[in-house]
Amino acid sequence: MKVYADNSATSFPKAPGVSDAVKDFMDNIGCNINRGGYGASYGAAMDILATRQLLCKLVNAPDPRNVIFTPGITYSLNMILKGFLRAGDHVITTSMEHNGVMRPLHELKSAGVTYDIAWCDKDGNLDAMTVAKMINPRTKAVVMTHASNVCGRVLPIYDIAEICTARGIKLIVDTAQTLGSLAIDWACVDALAFTCHKGLLAPQGLGGFVIKSDMAACMDPIITGGTGSKSHEIAQPTMLPDKFEPGTMNIPAIMGLRVALEYILSVGVDTIYAKEMALAEAFINEVSGIESVRVIGKGGSGDKIAVVSLDFVGRDNAEIAAALDINHGVMVRCGLHCSPMAHKTLGTYPHGTVRFSFGHFNSACDIEYIVCAIKECIKMC
Repeated sequence: MKVYADNSATSFPKAPGVSDAVKDFMDNIGCNINRGGYGASYGAAMDILATRQLLCKLVNAPDPRNVIFTPGITYSLNMILKGFLRAGDHVITTSMEHNGVMRPLHELKSAGVTYDIAWCDKDGNLDAMTVAKMINPRTKAVVMTHASNVCGRVLPIYDIAEICTARGIKLIVDTAQTLGSLAIDWACVDALAFTCHKGLLAPQGLGGFVIKSDMAACMDPIITGGTGSKSHEIAQPTMLPDKFEPGTMNIPAIMGLRVALEYILSVGVDTIYAKEMALAEAFINEVSGIESVRVIGKGGSGDKIAVVSLDFVGRDNAEIAAALDINHGVMVRCGLHCSPMAHKTLGTYPHGTVRFSFGHFNSACDIEYIVCAIKECIKMC
């Protein structure tokens, strides 16, 4: 038996019809957009517009032109941070961030950008006032994850959005772990970075961001080149989305994303979230009673997503993860999950955790099987 429990890394399986849509485009259409004066190219362009419109519906954004496609959320965060911040600017982030945020911020220090870290408690909870107290006259933005990829804690983006709005500061949110499975209202943020291969149940190699027009106007494009628009001008176009979409985009993946978004919207994000959390809570209830198993980030009253990290006290976490795979076919991730600062916050650095992340297509039978597998691995390791 094989059980996939690594949906925080990438969702599997994808939404029904996604692979068919990708294959159909590759086999029967295959053209580019904005580079061909024929019906197939125009049709593909309309399909991409429809995909932007579906993303707008998902996050309550009014204009599909403000949806930008990129090769992934790491590209999105780099484009936003490096395009928006200037020497002398100050940024506030949190101690639960992924390296997708922390490494660009670290690199920007050499360009004269400074940042401070709002530390969460040992369970990953963040007090919004911690962020408020760090604001200074040079603070230009708060950049933060919507939910931790280590312990699943949801951070208070709406409370922080109120603080940012009152102080004239931009809020940039990393939704890698939430979009598609936890509702978010784009109206409260200035830039929402997303990936398509996790909660959106679509192919890898595609992401993007949804951005307010006033912030986009203040950003420089980090990558420039052909867009198929205003080809007579040597300068990069300034209109959206062209300003941030040079070169050929991953059209086959976008065709898959369209089908995935239609599926998610038909099922309902709240329904997806309720199912995933029921699985996670059942899992936590079962493993909490196992001797030598410590559930990380279990305390606190804040919301969570279906990500559960375990520390196997007195045992090698990597051995447990390997045994789960080799002996029982349970696929999980062990280590620091590209979030070393989150592990420092949670008290699991440097050894990390074994992470179980449940998705829309997991079942109660999967949870039962995984718990039995964990008990067997503890006996053997």
